[in-house]
Amino acid sequence: MKIITRTGRTRERRRTAAGLLFACSALATPAVAQTTSPFPPQGGSLPSVADATAPTSQTTLGGGTGTQPASGTAGAADDPNRDDPNVATGAVPGPVPDADQEPPYEEDLNQPYEQPLDPGAEPIDAREQPREPGDPTGIRLGSFLLRPTVTNGVNTEITRSNGSERRRDYFSTVIRGTLSSDWSRHSLTVTGEGTLERNFRGGDEGERPEANIDADLRLDLADDTIAHITGGYSFTREDDYDPNAIGGATTQSGVNEFTGGLSVERDLGKIHGTAALDLSRAIYTDAKLSDGTVVSMKDRNRSGIDGRLRLGYEFSPALIPYVEVATGHTFYDQKRDNSGYARSSQSYAARGGVEFDFGEKLRGEIGTGYEFVDYEDSRLKSVNAITFNGNAIWSPQRGTDVNLGLRTTVQDSTTPGQSGWVEYQATAGLTHEMRDHLVARLTGSSTYRDFSSGGSDETVWVAGAGLTWAINRYLDLTGDVEYEQADGGGSDERIVRAGVGLTVKR
Repeated sequence: MKIITRTGRTRERRRTAAGLLFACSALATPAVAQTTSPFPPQGGSLPSVADATAPTSQTTLGGGTGTQPASGTAGAADDPNRDDPNVATGAVPGPVPDADQEPPYEEDLNQPYEQPLDPGAEPIDAREQPREPGDPTGIRLGSFLLRPTVTNGVNTEITRSNGSERRRDYFSTVIRGTLSSDWSRHSLTVTGEGTLERNFRGGDEGERPEANIDADLRLDLADDTIAHITGGYSFTREDDYDPNAIGGATTQSGVNEFTGGLSVERDLGKIHGTAALDLSRAIYTDAKLSDGTVVSMKDRNRSGIDGRLRLGYEFSPALIPYVEVATGHTFYDQKRDNSGYARSSQSYAARGGVEFDFGEKLRGEIGTGYEFVDYEDSRLKSVNAITFNGNAIWSPQRGTDVNLGLRTTVQDSTTPGQSGWVEYQATAGLTHEMRDHLVARLTGSSTYRDFSSGGSDETVWVAGAGLTWAINRYLDLTGDVEYEQADGGGSDERIVRAGVGLTVKR
């Protein structure tokens, strides 16, 4: 057989040399298996049996350094030339590779692996797996970040009242926004929302524009002292079944309300103290009757000032019981209203409760107390009531949030001879992420009006459901349906609303 050399020459394989090599291998193999040579190799490349049984570092046949395996089996498995038919068996090494041949690859254990050695424990429930954070939205305005959204929707409303039915189809635009500061100390947060409605036909009857804006400036005065300066404005229109609504009016009175406040929170070890002062101003617009008559509501314009003190004790970081006292005074612009009653009043309140914070799962506060309102006109009976106030945010699992609220207020009446009523309101809201881009919503509320000084009590129920599909980070598709019912107080009204909208956000 001919073999081509590196220089291009051909030569015959020397069968005699090969035969001699195999004969030497056959003679050497039994001796290695039975005896152990007491002499170490003298500069040669043939390892002794003693070297094969103990791992030592020596020059490999390929020119690199490596660790000799502890047994013949492991050595055979690591031998890169074990499948070469031209390599002799036993302790005789195979042919020395050419100088141009690269040495065999050796793994460097000091280099990092492409995959982590410990990927960590995987979540048992796939719903509990943390989601990758989405791209942040917002418009940078210096040291502020503005997050605006605009929703345009098509809606329908069906109202059944005292045996009659009317329908209204309208187009709505809702503008929301949040402006938050990015300061190293102190912070300012401004939130706003406005709703505009336009009927497709039938004039402006039933349109209910709304607006609301609130600002909160937090001042970090010291490590344990925080002050809040708040201000706000809101506009709403009274419902047809409101106790102070004008019967037969096509457009009820609108309420412009301005608020402001200052509070200081101070921690003295486990004792938490809060002092707050709140100001309010209410201005009522005129109501319009079906025959075009305009009814002035200026006699309802008023201002108010309220102060409160709260003292709490930290039993644990999760539970802080507290006690609170409050007092306030309401001033009407006109000494007497259109019916001749002086409705300015003085209020007193005391309550106790507990603040709780169990992390992201549950936090909020709840309290109960007593409130007393005394009117300037002796013909108006004082209003007193047991109050319930509180709020809670509960997250039973990732992607599901439940909001609960309780509120008790005393409202002034415009009915001659009636001072006011106590209003109890309970609210609930549920949001659940059905998919990464699909969120379901459920809302509900119940309002009970207790007319202790005369008149029948009234109850208002509201229930709603909705879906939000996030098409992308800038666009959402929404759908909502709502049912509202008012019973008692001489009113019997049922309202059904439904609509779809498209929300653009930034």
